[in-house]
Amino acid sequence: MTIAPDAAAVRALLEDFSLEMTGKDVRHLEAARSTIPTGTRVNVTFLGNEDLDLRLAAATAVKRCGLVPVPHVSARRLASPDALRAFLAALQRVEASASVFVVGGDPAKPEGPYEDALGVIRTGLLPAYGVRHVGIAGYPEGHPDIDERTLWSSLEAKAAEIGAAGLSGTIITQLGFDADPVLAWAEDVRKHGIDLPIRVGVPGPAGVRRLLAFAARVGVGTSSGLARKYGFSITNLAGTTGPGRFIRALADGYDADRHGVLRLHFYTFGGIGATAEWIDAFKKEELT
Repeated sequence: MTIAPDAAAVRALLEDFSLEMTGKDVRHLEAARSTIPTGTRVNVTFLGNEDLDLRLAAATAVKRCGLVPVPHVSARRLASPDALRAFLAALQRVEASASVFVVGGDPAKPEGPYEDALGVIRTGLLPAYGVRHVGIAGYPEGHPDIDERTLWSSLEAKAAEIGAAGLSGTIITQLGFDADPVLAWAEDVRKHGIDLPIRVGVPGPAGVRRLLAFAARVGVGTSSGLARKYGFSITNLAGTTGPGRFIRALADGYDADRHGVLRLHFYTFGGIGATAEWIDAFKKEELT
């Protein structure tokens, strides 16, 4: 069967998608296991209200399910170099250190010596504890607290440090609701000489009110603009919506020659089971 260009692009985006979970989502992950392809990468967050044991238990559960754990390393939550070493050593003990996602983190003031992800990467400690792949953050629609010039210089520096350390890497973007700025940014990433694969952040199916609140917090558009582009009604804030229209728009504009490797990373908002089921249904709808 010949696949239409738009279906081929959807298939390319959905090939090897990744998911995100918190340390408290283990039960939901295990329940959803049958709908998640073996080998899927699952990011495990580093939240302030979760401790080391919870993070390790989550990473171990991901492995037990035949998936690939990608623990987050939150730079500004690390109180000291010893705290970083202890966390990496603990991940290595449970064989979950091969891939990590290094991010600045939420605290406005660092709890230790690391201002941002670059500070952690530059320590040189990651490969010493078995890290072979490093994910870093990208912001197609900007960051409410960081100017564009700084974002670009930081992205370039992180990509360069990852390469200099002999590691592979991936850029995972902040979630998006509008395909146009995401595609334009991906093209600019390549123009800056960065060839790392990009995983485009996609909201899993979630309540409209929750999506709007999150979008407002990270500054990615007005309510009316999001409703028009994403395909939901702001008159029905009690409703739930999925990212189907966004994914189709992304696929329509995707050109591998200009954008490089693009895949999808689903932010599950605590609903990893619902997200996995939605992806499975969407793939069957679009690709059969």
